[in-house]
Amino acid sequence: MLTDAILAWLHFALIFALISVLTVELVSLRYCDRTETLLRLPKIDLVYVILAILVLASGLGRMFLGIKGGAFYLGTWLFHLKMTLFVLVGLLSIVPTFSFMRWRKALQANPAFLPTAAEITRTKIWIHAELTVVLLIPLVASLMARGFGRIVH
Repeated sequence: MLTDAILAWLHFALIFALISVLTVELVSLRYCDRTETLLRLPKIDLVYVILAILVLASGLGRMFLGIKGGAFYLGTWLFHLKMTLFVLVGLLSIVPTFSFMRWRKALQANPAFLPTAAEITRTKIWIHAELTVVLLIPLVASLMARGFGRIVH
């Protein structure tokens, strides 16, 4: 029971951290006229990737080491929806990641480089989309934890 509680806490803490890092990326885009911001964004994004991996790992830990067990999770279509949303967040994160890397490379080639307003706006839209989908995942998880979505055979 203690293991289950610790895994749940860890999973939730990592999700909160992931949302926080996405928010930091979004706020940082207001300051893309600063060299240090353009150099910091890829590092922040790396933290985001690491957190996403840890969220997945802690979720798998809950699934296989927690009280409910794997059959509970695999026996609901909501779990599959939750995993699909998680993958969607990962796919949505590709565009900002490549933007940050491209900007860093351009800045290294030209110290006066600044991304255009259109590039910044486009990147913000992608991060907003990520945050929107990320915030749907706990809703699906809450429904699943309360027994909704069970697959009946």
